[in-house]
Amino acid sequence: MGTDAFQVLADSRRRDLLALLVEQERTAGDIAARFDVTRQAISQHLQILLQAGLIRERRDGTRRWYRARPEGLEDVRAYVDAMWPRPRRRRVRRQTREH
Repeated sequence: MGTDAFQVLADSRRRDLLALLVEQERTAGDIAARFDVTRQAISQHLQILLQAGLIRERRDGTRRWYRARPEGLEDVRAYVDAMWPRPRRRRVRRQTREH
């Protein structure tokens, strides 16, 4: 993983792309059709997500298929978990449900 996941996920479009790729594997063309930007812009976002290890690419002939890599978010999860010790997380969840 060469790129910091936090920097990559700071961009809302990349977060949207990642959310889309969690649902199912998709081709670059299918992904591009869902966004109001050029295919080239989507391709650049996909490359950044690939470099960060957040998605994987599978080639099938001339098509490229993309899918989210849940394990790519392990560093992000570990960072957030470290900020919230177990008893604190339960208390926060309880407080959130009450409001």
